[in-house]
Amino acid sequence: MGPIFRRRLWAAVIGLLVAASAAAKAPNIVFILTDDLDVAAAAQMPLVKSLITDQGTNFRRHYVSLSLCCPSRVATLRGQFAHNTGIYTNNLPDGGFELTHSQGLESSTLATWLTSAGYRTALFGKYLNGYPDTAPADFVPPGWNEWMSPVAGDPHDGFNYTMNHNGKAENHGSNENDYLTDVISNATAGFIRDSVNRFPQQPFFIYLAPYTPHSPATPAPRHAKAFKGIQAPRTPSWNESDVSDKPAWVRTLPTLNSTQIQGIDKLYRKRRQTLLSIDEMVQNVIQTLSDTGQLSNTYVLFSSDNGYHQGQHRLDSGKNTGFEEDILVPLYVRGPGVPAGRTEDRLTANVDYAPTFAEIAGIAPPSFVDGRSLVPLMHGQTPPTWRQALLLEHKAGPGSKLVGKQKTPREPADPWDALNIEGNGADGYVGLRLADGTTYLEYETGEHELYNNINDPSQLRNIYAQTPPWNKQRLADWTGALKTASGAALREAELDAP
Repeated sequence: MGPIFRRRLWAAVIGLLVAASAAAKAPNIVFILTDDLDVAAAAQMPLVKSLITDQGTNFRRHYVSLSLCCPSRVATLRGQFAHNTGIYTNNLPDGGFELTHSQGLESSTLATWLTSAGYRTALFGKYLNGYPDTAPADFVPPGWNEWMSPVAGDPHDGFNYTMNHNGKAENHGSNENDYLTDVISNATAGFIRDSVNRFPQQPFFIYLAPYTPHSPATPAPRHAKAFKGIQAPRTPSWNESDVSDKPAWVRTLPTLNSTQIQGIDKLYRKRRQTLLSIDEMVQNVIQTLSDTGQLSNTYVLFSSDNGYHQGQHRLDSGKNTGFEEDILVPLYVRGPGVPAGRTEDRLTANVDYAPTFAEIAGIAPPSFVDGRSLVPLMHGQTPPTWRQALLLEHKAGPGSKLVGKQKTPREPADPWDALNIEGNGADGYVGLRLADGTTYLEYETGEHELYNNINDPSQLRNIYAQTPPWNKQRLADWTGALKTASGAALREAELDAP
């Protein structure tokens, strides 16, 4: 046997061993969570479409149970509804990082579970509103091997912020290369390459969380002139002329004036501009996965923490309501065994991320988890049962009006939520988004909303008053069964009305 033949044989053996090792390695996970991205805007992202949506499955009925940043992100980390985390708002006394931290919720999250399963974990970008608050500026929550999240400045502006990078302060100024989406995009690519080079046998989990298109929606300088003359879509519910069927907090709103409309259009253009850098970020991540040989063994999920309204039902730009624009969010998934070009129409939610990642990692989530694993749906399978009702929850913001009641002060207004800036926050409610297309809300004022989203997708006609008493009672009972339930009992209650 000559030396050339031996070298070739040895190279072939090494190649087989590497291939066998890669096959045995658990799948990687890249979870991209944008900030306030509505479904209509997400559909305008060509690179996301070509690189993720067209290569996998589009979950067309994917919802958040509470449309506000911190509650949604805690639900993502823990797989629990707000009534089980206790996180309803972005600040004390009902939410924010400080309450999440003080209640010890970070001790058991998808990060700690995946670390225990052997994953190398990383978070790049937005964590929880208020972070780090009273915690040290170098605080890194449990379960994260790599950490890069802003702790000072205003990262929503995209420039002039300080990053906690693995416990060390990293200052970023106003240069073009300091643009936050680009910084975390490049950090993610570097983490992938480092993981492959230094930890080839270890799967990785990446939580990539840009601060856009959240207001003020500062675009990268290279995109500042894009979409000239573009306007927010004038949907059927835009500046709704007749809101007499709506609850009092909507009925008291005047129609949008020209100044508000100009502001909505300006913000819409900036939001679309910021999506160009997110599109490029997605391309960078997918290309890096491909270059390092990881793409075929990586699940990539693209979603948002909330939806967003702009002019619907007379509402200025914002979120934090039960309307479809605010609770419906994109979810696109590609990865091993995920059929390309498929759509999924079962009712799914942000509480499902954590158990999904646990199943991919081959572990069981804690019993406190409320959500369901999406893995069967990702693979085009039909589960024997699936939820028929999703619980919706909301605590009143500072601008709401409680008829005949003394309002307990809540959190300060979200500085970028025009709904609260204008003092027109939704009253508190609980309710349901049903698989049959119904939205049901019961407000603490005693008012109700009921929409048939199949026949009335713009939610122009509140049909609660015309609904038979038996159906009103059914919806109230079903809501009552879900709003205090948890874990397996909650999943059971989602299947049918009591």
